[in-house]
Amino acid sequence: MNKKKANAAPAKGQDPQYVLRLFVTGSTPRSARSISNIRSFCEARLLGRYKLEVIDIYQQPELARQEQIVAAPTLIKALPEPLRKLVGDLSDKERVLAGLDLKAS
Repeated sequence: MNKKKANAAPAKGQDPQYVLRLFVTGSTPRSARSISNIRSFCEARLLGRYKLEVIDIYQQPELARQEQIVAAPTLIKALPEPLRKLVGDLSDKERVLAGLDLKAS
């Protein structure tokens, strides 16, 4: 069986897969807005090429410590490299594009 490495580069001509983690603080309006914003963005720009994990730092504080999260909401782009962190409700589409290393279209 041939397993692909999680951080392996995509094949030539193939778009990269995105691994995203969104850290939120409970079910606040700002958390809900952040989740909605990034899901909408991903469905519009990364359809079929992303994995989004939403992590409530109240429920999983150890994960927040491991990732050195100091503010929420925070989006971490783990893959493709380089790792990036975006803080805020992710409503600024240009900032999200830049943070995910995507070109405006």
